[in-house]
Amino acid sequence: MVKSSETTDNAARTVCRDPYAGLEERVEAYWDERSAAFSGKRRLELLGENADRWLELLTEKLPRRPLRILDIGTGAGFFAILLAGQGHDVTGIDMSEKMLEEARKNSRLFHQAPRFCRMNAMHPAFEAESFDAVVTRNLTWTLPDVEQAYRAWYRLLRQDGVLLNFDSDNGLLSYRHKRAANDVHADVSDRLLEECTEIRDSLAISRNRRPAWDIGCLRKIGFSVTWDADVAPRVHADRNLAYDGVPVFGLYAVK
Repeated sequence: MVKSSETTDNAARTVCRDPYAGLEERVEAYWDERSAAFSGKRRLELLGENADRWLELLTEKLPRRPLRILDIGTGAGFFAILLAGQGHDVTGIDMSEKMLEEARKNSRLFHQAPRFCRMNAMHPAFEAESFDAVVTRNLTWTLPDVEQAYRAWYRLLRQDGVLLNFDSDNGLLSYRHKRAANDVHADVSDRLLEECTEIRDSLAISRNRRPAWDIGCLRKIGFSVTWDADVAPRVHADRNLAYDGVPVFGLYAVK
């Protein structure tokens, strides 16, 4: 029996469909809902000692000259605002439009002018070798295909360009019923915490131990990699803010 053209077209659409579309939409909706509260926490960081500590670390790892920098998963714009304040040409991207609205508000509040646009972290739509540095914080644990993201970021970097990735091994962390007053998720509803846990459990990266997996992946792609196992003691200086208590690794990869 010969299949109709309609059947063939439907099959082709099924094959070509983004396998992560539903999961990406859930991640986007989760951060849309958390955007205002999350942005408030980042503003407190920008106003306090954490900002100075982060800037010290970033400056230490970046080349000492004006750079074109891409902040991937910019969220409320924390890194973008810090780095724009140092004279760098900064673009921040995020999939959550509500987060980008918060980033723009925060940029105006802190009198900085990085560019912000909505874009998929795994498929950033820039020309090859467009940036001197890529920075990201608390993003890669949310991505359906981290290796795809790393390969895309490698393509965006110029020769000797730098990738700075700060994240945690969230596969080991439970988000359910985190109600301790000093926990960063204390003000997040049980419903959202349950959604966060379900998303985390659906992601392949959660089944890998990090940063060991990331280091191997980055080296396979072609990066030269150094790392810190935990930068939290260095950058979580403001004792008035809440943290989740897990190590924050720093990956420093050079193309």
